Amino acid sequence: MDEVEVVVAHSQRATLRVGDVFLKVDGDPAHSEVEARAMAMAPVPTPEVLWREPPVLAIAAVPGTALGVLGEPSAASPAAWAAAGAAVRTLHDAPLPPWTGRRLDDVAAELDRECAWLLASGVVPAEVVRKNRAIAEVALRPWTPAFIHGDLQITHVFVDGDEVTGIIDWSEAAPGDAMFDLAILTLGHEERLDDVLAGYGAGADRAVIRAWWSLRSLVASRWLIEHGFDPDAPGCELDVLRSRMRDS
Repeated sequence: MDEVEVVVAHSQRATLRVGDVFLKVDGDPAHSEVEARAMAMAPVPTPEVLWREPPVLAIAAVPGTALGVLGEPSAASPAAWAAAGAAVRTLHDAPLPPWTGRRLDDVAAELDRECAWLLASGVVPAEVVRKNRAIAEVALRPWTPAFIHGDLQITHVFVDGDEVTGIIDWSEAAPGDAMFDLAILTLGHEERLDDVLAGYGAGADRAVIRAWWSLRSLVASRWLIEHGFDPDAPGCELDVLRSRMRDS
């Protein structure tokens, strides 16, 4: 038997790797159902589903290496980032999945709740929270729903040379704001936005993408802290909030 590698583990889910097989265990079986259905629908490279026995989903490894890691420089070429942008555009142009996504009101309520927690906790200075809250407002506008991945971190996009070989972790896929995917892909790697948009093509709104950088970092920080991750590592969420202060 191959060695078992714990890829990620927290109170909500765990992912194990055994050779070229990933076993994803989720406390909410609906997540694995969404993931399997989304991968079947997505017109981009995705892992092969080997079997599903809720709450476990077994998928095959995809070739290549991740586009990068949050908090570290990406070794991927500009062409690889552009290829990722082109893949995202293909996804966004596809027919919508037949389940609902988050509503604008839900996003706004979450932002209010998490900003209140950040202000009360003192994790970052109050001025950082307030300034980023103002920046985030730009993202709170009606959007035309697109088929989005919903958690398009750079660790979820695999490339080989200048080609995308697979996009993984589809449990958050749903109809949603296309600019959200572009923001998550470039979060902490803002210098790669031009490369991504070169592949994505027309229709991207840079102001909204920047607003989502702030919004995502504000709403994700408490969850990360409570689940054993460090959002204050260089290049990560709290660092992104501080960098937005400098850019503004």
